[in-house]
Amino acid sequence: MLILPSRQTMRARPIETERLLLLPIDASDGPEIWNAVSGSRVTLQRWLPWVQFHTDPAASTRFAEACAADWDQGRALRFVIRERSHRAFAGVVGLESCVHMHRSCELGYWLRKEATGRGLMTEASRAVLDFAFQQMGAHRVRVAAATDNPASLAVIGRLGFRFEGIARQAEWCDGRWLDHGVFALIGTDPR
Repeated sequence: MLILPSRQTMRARPIETERLLLLPIDASDGPEIWNAVSGSRVTLQRWLPWVQFHTDPAASTRFAEACAADWDQGRALRFVIRERSHRAFAGVVGLESCVHMHRSCELGYWLRKEATGRGLMTEASRAVLDFAFQQMGAHRVRVAAATDNPASLAVIGRLGFRFEGIARQAEWCDGRWLDHGVFALIGTDPR
């Protein structure tokens, strides 16, 4: 079984990296999530099908509330990424689709456009993977990215994921089908 700390514990003692703080998403994060999605819509909607449904600030609040409920129910652990130097909201990284019986989950992430190109997602994802394997007792973490999304594929490559195959037409997104490269890490894989 996966071991999940409470949101309150993680908010009191967030995951820290050299440049980042990772805190469980809380309902109070809704306005910042809205501003990030709204300001990065053109960039995000190309790769993330949920962006088209994120149409007003209330959608961000509902998302933040759902994140808290998902954590409390053991379904997913999603973190706000904040830059340590000024606490600015940079994006979200999470462990989705937690399957306790198999000790597995899926890595998911996005950054606001102003935070891209600086290695923040690699840093945040590496910290979340360490947390998954060392603290949660995960055995396997899967990740998928569109085969024509070089930025996301580069993050996956830097994290040491192993390629498992192509999921053809895996997602309808922004008016087109996306093929996904599927990758995984096992806790014993070198990283």
